[in-house]
Amino acid sequence: MPTEAVEQAPAKVNLCLHVTGQRSDGYHMLDSLVVFAGVGDLVTARTARGFSFIIDGPEAVGLVPDGSNLVSRAATAMGVVDVALRLEKRLPVASGIGGGSADAAATLRALGRLTGKPLPSAAEVLALGADVPVCLAGRPARMQGIGEVLSPLPPLPPVWMVLVNPRVTVPTPQVFAALSSRTNAPVPHVPTKGWGDVAALAGWLTNQTRNDLAPAARSIAPVLAKVEAALSATPGCAMARMSGSGATCFGLYPDEPTARAAADSLRTAHPDWWVAEAAMLT
Repeated sequence: MPTEAVEQAPAKVNLCLHVTGQRSDGYHMLDSLVVFAGVGDLVTARTARGFSFIIDGPEAVGLVPDGSNLVSRAATAMGVVDVALRLEKRLPVASGIGGGSADAAATLRALGRLTGKPLPSAAEVLALGADVPVCLAGRPARMQGIGEVLSPLPPLPPVWMVLVNPRVTVPTPQVFAALSSRTNAPVPHVPTKGWGDVAALAGWLTNQTRNDLAPAARSIAPVLAKVEAALSATPGCAMARMSGSGATCFGLYPDEPTARAAADSLRTAHPDWWVAEAAMLT
């Protein structure tokens, strides 16, 4: 067995997010196309006597390495007690790009490699959070139900993304509470052959899909409209939209130079915003 396992926890991006219903237990039914970006947190697990957990990195401020953190909860779900865990936090906290869920999924993978133990059951993984199953799968997927129904997406073209967070807090429960409708149409038929390039993907997403949480999130944090507009205005941006429940928004670009130029211009114009460019992982 290895004595150390390191796992990436890439940012999860909802290309679209339809809210299609609400169960009697309060959970919302979703229909979302999910991809991952080549930027994220890092989880390191080392064999040890007893349990320890530290958090560092540029986005670690305010995070507490206690039993409520999803990394700790993932270790509990794995039944691992003799391990030293480190979370290098690079993604903004509570930002709509699945940082905590990606961290939990990375912890599960790392501990599985470190100990040889099997992963928890699907129900136990879902209990960690609605986004944990898709983050554990780690590949582009259509996510339905409350997050437990996953199906692969057709081939995706090469795409670069720019992620922008304006450093505002948009609490997910508050966003769902502000929804004007909880019974909306699902994502339409997804082309089985995929999309030939970023323009085709962006055109389909713009014309056929939406993020039902965006209007509610903008009512809580009006700056989100400014973020989307700033992304849309950058040369080469095929589309811009909010991810998840916010506050991170994304833009789609045809290649690395175009995305990098857009990110640099946004950093210059808005030095208080978090901005990152990365390839869409396929």
